[in-house]
Amino acid sequence: MSSSGQGQQLHQEIVINLPIEPHEVPKLRESVGWDGRYSDYPLLFERCNFWAGLRDEHNELIAFGYISGMGLQHGYMEDIIIHPEYQRKGIGEALVKSLLQEADRAGLEIVTLTYDKKHQLFYTRSGFVPSAGGVWRKG
Repeated sequence: MSSSGQGQQLHQEIVINLPIEPHEVPKLRESVGWDGRYSDYPLLFERCNFWAGLRDEHNELIAFGYISGMGLQHGYMEDIIIHPEYQRKGIGEALVKSLLQEADRAGLEIVTLTYDKKHQLFYTRSGFVPSAGGVWRKG
């Protein structure tokens, strides 16, 4: 994949199970306005099936996402994060595509996710079919 970010070319590829330091994903989460959740890392890497990431020309993590679950038939995709300076350049779609290809390779037949309604077109273009569901949150 070759996409530009702030006038510079990216020549790296999305990498499945990219080596990532524990502080890097929280920093990326904060760049998009999310809570860093520093205590989740590195534990998340041990508990998810696989993840994918992309670095810029300065070796900074600019994209991340993962699939978790039992690793049998079904997986759950979560935390598709693209640094704001690199959004709307095709990186998100490439990241989701790479995760779905790895899910297929791993034998997963169903991948689900939840998303804000404003992202429905993005996920539909990425191959997801909108469906009804529910979310439970600790009160």
